[in-house]
Amino acid sequence: MGRIKNFLTSPAANAAGFLLAAALLAFSTIGGARAALSYYSENYSTRVQMYDIGVTLQENGKSVSWRNYDTNAADGTWDESAGVLLADLLPKGEKLKIGTSYREELNVKNTGTIHQYVRVNLYKYWLDKDGNKLRSLSPDLIGLHLANTGTDWLIDKEASTPERTVLYYSRLLKSGKETPLFADSLSISPMVATKASQETIKEENGCTTIRTTYEYNKARFCVEAKVDAVQEHNAQDAVWSAWGRRVTVSGGVLSLE
Repeated sequence: MGRIKNFLTSPAANAAGFLLAAALLAFSTIGGARAALSYYSENYSTRVQMYDIGVTLQENGKSVSWRNYDTNAADGTWDESAGVLLADLLPKGEKLKIGTSYREELNVKNTGTIHQYVRVNLYKYWLDKDGNKLRSLSPDLIGLHLANTGTDWLIDKEASTPERTVLYYSRLLKSGKETPLFADSLSISPMVATKASQETIKEENGCTTIRTTYEYNKARFCVEAKVDAVQEHNAQDAVWSAWGRRVTVSGGVLSLE
C-alpha cells in the first residue's frame, strides 16, 4: 500500500478534516502453527480551507500527528507531521502476544487558534498478503478498547459499522485544550486462533500428521484514526454541511439527534 493523500473540500468554509495517522500490523508465520507480529505504518494527510483550525492526534501522552497553520510563515504554509501509530507499542525485541492488552491511549488536542467541535473515525480491518480486504477475519477480533463513551465521547451508531466506529466529542474543545481519552488499550482476541483449518497427512512410514493452518498467518490487522473538526461559530450547520449529521449544540454541549 503506497502513501495515500486525501484532499477534502466542504461547502462550508468553517469545516476542516484531518486524516492523521494509521497503523498496520503484519503477521508472519513461524513454524507453520505459531505466528509473531511485526508492524509498520503508513501516513495520511489532508488539506483544509480554514487557517484557524488546528488539531493533533495524541498517543500515550505524545503528539503523534498534527496539522496546524503556521502563522509565522509568510507563504501561508502548514506546520504538519504525519506520524506513526503503535511505534512504541512493544519494547524493542518483544513480540506481540495474542490476548495481551497493551497501552494505547488516544485523544485529541486543539492546536488551532479557535474553539472547535471534534469527530473521530476509527477503522479496523484485516488485509491478506496481497493487500486485499480479508473478510474471513472479523474486525471485532481487533480489540481497540474505547474509553469515556456515553459521556465525553458519543458513538454515532447510525454511522458506525463493524469496520468503522464514529465518535463525537460532546464538549466544545477550546484552543490549547485536550479531550479525554477515546481509546485506552489494544489487544488481539484469542478467538483469532479458532479461525483455522486442519489437513490430515499420511506419511510414508505409516504415521499420520495433522497440519493446522491459521487464517491470520500472513495476514495484517489495520487500525486507522481520522480526526475532523469544525469551528464553534454556527456549529450545527457546519456539522451538517461537513459531515451530513444532524446534531444539537447548546451551551457548549453537542448531542446527536
